Amino acid sequence: MYSDKQQKTLAGLGKTLLANDHLKSTSKSEASEVIDQLIQVLNYHDWRYYVLSEPIIEDTDYDYLFDALKLLQETYPSLMRPDSPTQRVARGLSEDFESVEHTVPMLSLAKAYNDQDLIDWDASIKKLMQEEQIVYACEPKFDGASLALVYENDLLVRAATRGNGIVGDDITNNIKTLPSVPLRAAFSKYGIYKTELRGEVVIHKERFKQMNERRAAAGEKLYSNARNTASGALRQKDSSKVAEKQIEAFLYQVGVTYDEAGNDRTRDLKSHGASIQLLYDLGFKTSLKSHDDQSNICQNIEEVIAYCNKWRETRDDYDYEIDGIVIKVDDVELQDMVGYTAHHPRWAIALKFDARQATTILEQIDYQVGRTGAITPVAKLKTVNLAGANISNASLHNEEFIKEKDIHIGDTVILQRAGDVIPYIVEAVKRKRDGSETPVVFPTHCPSCESPLEKPEEEAVWRCSNRLECPAQVEEQLIHFVSKGAMDIRGLGRDIVKRFYQEGRIQRIPDIYKLNYGGIKLLEGWGERSVAKLKDSIEASKDQPLYRLLVGLGIREVGTGTAKRLVEAVDSVEELQNWTEEQLIELPDIGPKVAASIVSFFQDERSIKLLEELKELGLNMKKREQDMPQVKSTVLAGKTFLFTGSLQQFTRNDAKRMVEEMGGKLLSGVSSKLHYLVVGEKAGSKLTKAQKIETITILNEDEFLKLVAEAK
Repeated sequence: MYSDKQQKTLAGLGKTLLANDHLKSTSKSEASEVIDQLIQVLNYHDWRYYVLSEPIIEDTDYDYLFDALKLLQETYPSLMRPDSPTQRVARGLSEDFESVEHTVPMLSLAKAYNDQDLIDWDASIKKLMQEEQIVYACEPKFDGASLALVYENDLLVRAATRGNGIVGDDITNNIKTLPSVPLRAAFSKYGIYKTELRGEVVIHKERFKQMNERRAAAGEKLYSNARNTASGALRQKDSSKVAEKQIEAFLYQVGVTYDEAGNDRTRDLKSHGASIQLLYDLGFKTSLKSHDDQSNICQNIEEVIAYCNKWRETRDDYDYEIDGIVIKVDDVELQDMVGYTAHHPRWAIALKFDARQATTILEQIDYQVGRTGAITPVAKLKTVNLAGANISNASLHNEEFIKEKDIHIGDTVILQRAGDVIPYIVEAVKRKRDGSETPVVFPTHCPSCESPLEKPEEEAVWRCSNRLECPAQVEEQLIHFVSKGAMDIRGLGRDIVKRFYQEGRIQRIPDIYKLNYGGIKLLEGWGERSVAKLKDSIEASKDQPLYRLLVGLGIREVGTGTAKRLVEAVDSVEELQNWTEEQLIELPDIGPKVAASIVSFFQDERSIKLLEELKELGLNMKKREQDMPQVKSTVLAGKTFLFTGSLQQFTRNDAKRMVEEMGGKLLSGVSSKLHYLVVGEKAGSKLTKAQKIETITILNEDEFLKLVAEAK
């Protein structure tokens, strides 16, 4: 590798080559040598600029080098190399992203919220390992979008989003446009033939600020926060636009490594700290400041806490958004011994920083009408930046929330992002009132259709009484019907449904299946291919399982679990027209309130007409064997389960799957019909309620796993 002084001298090479037309007379052998030199020089300057943030040449000199390389490769296409910086140039519009399976799952992390949580976690590791002292590696928890990179024979061959942890979106073309990600890295020097790395894509705070300044000057909508902007950039269909977001990738984990014979060599790296040093030496962007930076290695939990406190105090001074610190057992052999749960590695934990707060002014309140007619007051705030996002709206939930916090229009309020995500009004600052504030008067009529509002005594929410004709409700019902949890009609997202509704193309659910596709083709942003995909998706939805149709109909109190219970009890949707409340209450997970709602829906003539129309349009109205849960045994038959709290050893979906595969049923609430309540961390009101019912057995996660194992 050339010295910095030599690199500065070579910076003029591109201009020289282009200026005297030397390239036009270069032989192929000479061109090969020059290409090798240019690639080495350009990759070095990419590293200086994008990884170290310490450029040593002017941008124009870099451009001359790049253009010279590009011209040589165009002259001799056979000399094109996959690690050439010119390969970062976008390839234009790509097809929809394909799903790819990660080499090893990208699990979540257990969470800590204070020093005591860390101390307890440290004690559990020591107890498990019978060790008196554990060395930990710490690093900032970047608030960005997760990324998996696969290198094979030193070349970047695949990049993917985290997805569901098992499968992610293939975004290789987009990632190849990032100068902070090497297209070639010399893993082979360390006996590594294939490896999968983990990282986070982020945007420098100052660059994000500059992007929004440019958008403001151009009259464009501002990006709300760096995290969402980075995540959106990863899924750009046009790779040429990825560079506009100026995203960077920090690498924080070597997931797995293999030698050329396919043997797992992950443990050869000995420690997490050593693996990060390896990535730094290979030119990746990491949290290390230098090769021998040991500031992130802590000899005990006390040093970990000190490290976390230092970052907590200085997080706002860092160039990138972070929302916590990740702590890992440093020794990889100990990591293996500590092991994993289905949800997270036991040898790692993320300390989450406290939610940040800001004060602003509540300027007015708007009232939104939901799918079930619920009226939700939304605070319109004087825009304030909080934790990297510009906040101008926050839910006030309901009338009781406003009264409890004594909120007035014009109040100075304390705003917080719950989990650094959802804006939440903590309180009104009453000492700042000057008399100009006005009490909130909750409306008595629907802001959409002017129908009277109603509120049952047992509820906190006011609702519009005009369920089937209120424009706001109808629009939300359409959005719900096509949503992923219901009929899952791809291509009909919220914005498109709203547009089609406002244009009169869709006014009722049956209209979805009567769309004029010829007319849609004429709309801006639509073409043959997108219209064909929409049509295919709508047609495919006709064959959805019956429970999805029940969810899509938007019956109050009927979610996925209840819909599945109903489908198990009938052969077709028409049968539900004859069911009484008493019959419904006999089913698991259905109480008087839910039963009354179901009967009310199926006794409404308008609902019956809707179902008849959907049947005529070809939608599936019957229960089918292939749509039912695949029961592998019946050892839990007749038993009902409910999960509450934060589960650490398995995901909620995994737990539900285990129960259903063994013949058990899942309930959505605590009642006398519940047999087992499985509690995770920070279980709340469901645990309190279950403790008052003697017939309910309360299990922790270990006891649940033991029950399942014994049942098998």
